[in-house]
Amino acid sequence: MGDDLSWKGHWKTRLHERVRDRGFASLTAFAERHPTRSLVDLADELGEDVNAVQVFSGLVAEAERSQQLTRLVRAQFAREFAEGLPEGWPPVLDDAHRFKVARTLGLWVSYTPSSHQERARRVGDALLARPPPTGWRPLSSEDRLLRALLPDEEA
Repeated sequence: MGDDLSWKGHWKTRLHERVRDRGFASLTAFAERHPTRSLVDLADELGEDVNAVQVFSGLVAEAERSQQLTRLVRAQFAREFAEGLPEGWPPVLDDAHRFKVARTLGLWVSYTPSSHQERARRVGDALLARPPPTGWRPLSSEDRLLRALLPDEEA
């Protein structure tokens, strides 16, 4: 493996320049255009000298400035769900499916800012207690069920 170029130079400036070069006013707008692509995929699209941690850091900073953290948390849920459960909510939570659901929810909570982690855990608990319909897949932060579980009230 070669050198990791992503941390060299002014990565925040580079990140925002790449987004602007693609016609987006913000990293958030860029990410919302691709609501189910992983952070790794978004970083890859921005160049080999950008990484997923930087993309997420930039998204968090923009969400904090615009007081849209809850929306970001829902957006990250859609990303993690698309990657971990691409076929949607399983028809039955047998051992294999329960593991996939738990792993997806756990990864999502790990990408949730600390101000929203307790709310995120409650969302996971609610989904396990009252599973959504088989095949449910949130395709963006605006999914109706996801908005009901995690409304826009800022914590």
